[in-house]
Amino acid sequence: MPRILEPGQIEASAGRAIPRIRFPERTCVFSARAQRLRQLAEAGAPGHAIGDYLRLMAVMADAQQLVLGSFEAAAPTAHQLARAATHRMPVIHASSWPRAPYWREVVTQLCGAVAAARDAPAGVRATCEQLQSAPAPALETQADALLGGRTEAVDVGGAPFLMAALQVYWVTLASRLLPDQVPGLEVPGLCPACGTLPVASIVRAEARSEGYRFLHCALCATEWHLVRITCSQCQSTANIAYHSIEGDSGAVRAESCDQCHTYRKILYQEKDTNVDPVADDLGSLALDLLMSEAGYHRGSGNPLLWQRP
Repeated sequence: MPRILEPGQIEASAGRAIPRIRFPERTCVFSARAQRLRQLAEAGAPGHAIGDYLRLMAVMADAQQLVLGSFEAAAPTAHQLARAATHRMPVIHASSWPRAPYWREVVTQLCGAVAAARDAPAGVRATCEQLQSAPAPALETQADALLGGRTEAVDVGGAPFLMAALQVYWVTLASRLLPDQVPGLEVPGLCPACGTLPVASIVRAEARSEGYRFLHCALCATEWHLVRITCSQCQSTANIAYHSIEGDSGAVRAESCDQCHTYRKILYQEKDTNVDPVADDLGSLALDLLMSEAGYHRGSGNPLLWQRP
């Protein structure tokens, strides 16, 4: 049933503009994720494989934050900003932005941190060593496949580490943007900053954004507003349903659409202030199994977990 607002509430709502876009907080974006990954790992079943993986990804997220603090990338030029505005295209488009070669040094640093982790499996250490010694053209080819969505060409073993390095690069870019530099796109389901698909959505509880839903970019961590009870894949507002695991906190649900038969996770900050779109999506694989059994498929994957097509 629709909620009827009193006149005073209407005036207050009208005076509070909905934040169209939220850029990543450079000082804590990855450290907060690392903390959430560890929290989710501890909350799971002892000795469960996903718990070990969450802890490993927490090590990488800590390394991402450390590298991010000393990493810089060239900001968009006036020409690039003007072209994006004219054509309503992403300012730092993932598949066409000219990557500076030193993003590969980020790969080396992240792999070194993960390989040095006390509980890192032998297979993970081997993958990290391979990436650290891989020739530049091979890394660039894999990055092109990852950013271009060509999953058939992606090496799934190394993908999480390369994607983590690319996240550092694009978060650096996105954190320097201003809202008026990012035009609205013709395709509302893509990140307006870099054009990447969202990993999940989150209903924020902070004062300025309270009750509003934002899609969270899997690459640059930018968030953009989308009206609730709307499919983030096809924009349909009909036959939207919500699913959860019985007995959980309700902080993570799956939003399904019977129009396109896809789903994405939706997080509720009011249920748990520590939720993180990437971490909680990764830590709720049981919900993915439930949705798969119900006949739905994911709208997009998690940047830290890749599967063979």
